[in-house]
Amino acid sequence: MLVFIGYIVTLLSVFGGYALEGGHLGALVQPIELLMIGGAGVGAFIVGNNAKAIKATLKALPGLLRGSRYNKSLYMQLMALLYMLLAKARKDGMLALETDIDAPADSPLFSQYPKILNDHHIVEFLTDYLRLMISGNMNAFEIESLMDEEIETHHHEGNVPAGCLHKLGDAMPAFGIVAAVMGVVHTMANAGLPPQELGALIAQALVGTFLGILLSYAFIGPLATLLEQRVDESTKMLQCIKVTILANLNGYAPALAVEFGRKVLFSTERPSFIELEEHVRQVKAK
Repeated sequence: MLVFIGYIVTLLSVFGGYALEGGHLGALVQPIELLMIGGAGVGAFIVGNNAKAIKATLKALPGLLRGSRYNKSLYMQLMALLYMLLAKARKDGMLALETDIDAPADSPLFSQYPKILNDHHIVEFLTDYLRLMISGNMNAFEIESLMDEEIETHHHEGNVPAGCLHKLGDAMPAFGIVAAVMGVVHTMANAGLPPQELGALIAQALVGTFLGILLSYAFIGPLATLLEQRVDESTKMLQCIKVTILANLNGYAPALAVEFGRKVLFSTERPSFIELEEHVRQVKAK
């Protein structure tokens, strides 16, 4: 929703200001210029990226039109699930978790937290490291090192669509100049026309530069920035799991281990100590 609001504010500000200055909006309607700029951008996007990057970018774009799902409710579900899993392991032994991590979709614990269960990245990351803990062949330092590598890989992979959009956005002003130059060439080829008609042709050419800059900084660039923010939020989920599991491996009780995980969350979504304690108490009472 915020994406649409931002775009509307931008369009009203730019075109509304132009109209208030006495400009004729019809002069800005240049579909051929837009075709050249947009077509060149799409072509460059295809040439400059492999199939995996193109697919990842196209898959990520629809999600930007919805609000972020990384909110306090999701983090509370994650920490409640972590607490339940670690408490079960502490009470019945790590082997008691085998059934839960081998088939999370059928697990009574995971099924209580549908938001977590629907995110395969989180479920896979969590179950993989619980499985390593069950094996008992790795110490906390080795697991931490492996977690850091996987989180870095996840972050890098998640930023591929953002990088693609950043490069596309950076190229749009240049494509706008290309469209403007083509318009100037067309104008010079018709130099014998009356001044009034030549002026209209020059104005059409300049619209190309305007459209390229507008598309870059008002439309494509902000989407790339938003994608980066979403990746940072998803990475924070993995970091929360990492810190909680490592705290448990170092001998802290489940309630304290979850508190360690709480501290790494962004302050805007981080529940307070009291909120988390009350939530854990309610989970234990079920």
